[in-house]
Amino acid sequence: MQGLLLVICVSFLVFSLMYMMPGDPVDMIVDRKVSEERKAEIAHEMGYDQPFLTQYKNWATDVLHGDFGTSTRYKSDVWDLMKQRIPYSLTLCVWSLILELVIALPLGLLCAIKKDGFFDRFTVNFSLLLTAVPSFWLAALFILFFSVQLGWLPISGYAQPANWVLPIAVTVLTGMGGTLRITKTEVLEVFNEKYVTTAYAKGLPKKTVMIKHVLRNSLILVTTLVFMSIPWLISGAVIIEKIFGLPGMGNLLLNSIIVQDMPVVQAVLLLIAILTVICNLLSDIVMGFLDPRIRLSLSGGDN
Repeated sequence: MQGLLLVICVSFLVFSLMYMMPGDPVDMIVDRKVSEERKAEIAHEMGYDQPFLTQYKNWATDVLHGDFGTSTRYKSDVWDLMKQRIPYSLTLCVWSLILELVIALPLGLLCAIKKDGFFDRFTVNFSLLLTAVPSFWLAALFILFFSVQLGWLPISGYAQPANWVLPIAVTVLTGMGGTLRITKTEVLEVFNEKYVTTAYAKGLPKKTVMIKHVLRNSLILVTTLVFMSIPWLISGAVIIEKIFGLPGMGNLLLNSIIVQDMPVVQAVLLLIAILTVICNLLSDIVMGFLDPRIRLSLSGGDN
């Protein structure tokens, strides 16, 4: 129920922000030579001349019936546009998320095991450097080196697997730093738990303790972060898609904001809000499976 209320509030906020944007959306879709009378007719046809609350009510009613409206720029159904773009964003961000976890989780675990050693300091500082580097700068650097100078990879496109190497690499490198440091912090906290000491006291091998006890309990916070990043898989990496010419949701969202294509912007942001609520609920459920203490607290302890 809280999630439903949140979605309603976000939808109202998104609609309000687009409504308050400077400029007339009709001017963005017609030629300058069009008369004011014709502009007024178009505004009436699109409902822009109605009161704000009436516009929001009509839009929300249409959304509940699965109608997100018609794009003022592409002259196409908004949902059809999003269905065409979602696969490209998913390809970029799902592979980036998988590779990020495959690389960052083991590195975070090793940094915790070798705390304050050379490997730990080098890896953490390098991850901080990657986090501080803007993604658009790193993308431009990769294009100049791997595409222009060496000629190994294409600059843009999406038809071949080689087209995805650079955008995925940039997304992974700029995003793995946070996951790595969080994993290290959580692992260090788990090291001090009594059940880890008990596991060693039982004579369990170090590898078993690390994987079954330490890493599993350390993944609780990481799991939450992963679920919270899923909604943005749909919207895509806006800057990366723009630089590498990928026709994903991020590119669609950015172009729609520039030309004030309100139906598209409202639909994309509403979709992100709904997915955020769903993923938040799913993360709570998964955390309950990973940590029995959460299940006990939700079920009222011994009751």
